[in-house]
Amino acid sequence: MIPVQGFEGQKVAVLGLGRSGLATARALLAGGAEPLLWDDSPEARAKAEAEGFTCTDLMRHGAMEGVACLVTSPGIPHLYPAPNKVIARALEAGVPLDNDIGLFFRSVALGSWDEFDTVPRVVCVTGSNGKSTTTALIHHILQVAGRPTQMAGNIGRGVLDIDPPQDGEVVVLELSSYQTDLARALTPDVAVFTNLSPDHLDRHNGMGGYFAAKRRLFAEGGPDRAVIGVDEVEGRFLANQVAQGPQDDRVIRVSSGSKLDEFGWSVFARKGFLAEWRKGRQMASIDLRTVSGLPGAHNHQNACAAYAATRALGLAPKLIEQALHSFAGLPHRSQLVGERGGVRFINDSKATNVDSAAKALQAFPKIRWIVGGMGKDGGIASLQPFLGSVVKAYLIGHSARDFALQIGDLPHEICETMDRAVGRAAAEAEAGEVVLLAPAAASFDQYPNFEKRGEDFMAQVRTVIG
Repeated sequence: MIPVQGFEGQKVAVLGLGRSGLATARALLAGGAEPLLWDDSPEARAKAEAEGFTCTDLMRHGAMEGVACLVTSPGIPHLYPAPNKVIARALEAGVPLDNDIGLFFRSVALGSWDEFDTVPRVVCVTGSNGKSTTTALIHHILQVAGRPTQMAGNIGRGVLDIDPPQDGEVVVLELSSYQTDLARALTPDVAVFTNLSPDHLDRHNGMGGYFAAKRRLFAEGGPDRAVIGVDEVEGRFLANQVAQGPQDDRVIRVSSGSKLDEFGWSVFARKGFLAEWRKGRQMASIDLRTVSGLPGAHNHQNACAAYAATRALGLAPKLIEQALHSFAGLPHRSQLVGERGGVRFINDSKATNVDSAAKALQAFPKIRWIVGGMGKDGGIASLQPFLGSVVKAYLIGHSARDFALQIGDLPHEICETMDRAVGRAAAEAEAGEVVLLAPAAASFDQYPNFEKRGEDFMAQVRTVIG
């Protein structure tokens, strides 16, 4: 646990008692603060009270009096589309807002660090797609290298729930736009921006607000090194804003598809090969085509970002290459479930929007595509340019029939359920083909989350392959 510093003897309100909220309450108490807890859910309040905390309705008259800070959980809106009623009350009263990320950065550096031979470092990863894989890959590379490391944030544990960093340790954090948007302190040593595509636009009042939330990690954080994906205009703009010029090697530009040999420091992948360039010279090359845990151009971009971040931490290219080959990937993200008769079964249940589904569809040459669920605005019509590798689509869930109308002449079958889709795809698939779950839709019509959807896919696959 990271005890929260700076609030000893003061009241700090905590809104939202999920994983991060309860971890925040414990860390505040450990730092000598008096936490005032609230959640609209009676079940969440009961869980907190079972730990010995007292819950206080933050909407009652006078509840904000003497409160030094209101710490809110990521899922609670603080501005758009409208502030939560408790947050609105805090804004009216002038009570500062923060989240667990802000508390982490104000509290993580302890006096004992002066005695360390090597000061701990913090790496933060943000972006639209690939940030979980990139975060986990950085963490894995560090483990293979024998560096002490912890992973937290939007993946794994809450940031205040980790152990205080030790001598030479690297803390790797995945940060969503909800987390970077509100944190009052953001001071990573290395900051990574993977890419940007439309998501969470209601919470940020459009793409401009969404990008601005991501940009805060760099503009306010002032990292020693910035690793920035430049395959979209927002990334190119961000790199331009952070760097003093094209030869400024504090910025490491990353691309999947573009050659970036004219900059001070860059890492890019082309035709399956990763290349590192510094000041006009190629420093290293890695054949990513043989890295089974990172298939497709989108994962090659993740590999480039993780490579750049760990190079910025001083790791050698050969060591990083070794670690890439032992990375198994994350569940529900281009995850190889099994193989039968030359047919591979890939679980990419995390592909909940058209952008991530497009990347999955470009990763394999011959695909039996399982798609559908609770469709998002615009459906899947924009995936038309990426359907050339699809042999047949098997449609499931609420939007199955709508999606069928949007894929043109592509052979398809409306299966509705996962078991029928997997069974039909497996029966028709031929050697060299891939049965791919890349839903391009939310899971909430049939499953509580994308993880449960992916687990169902894996269970059905295991039934089929024996």
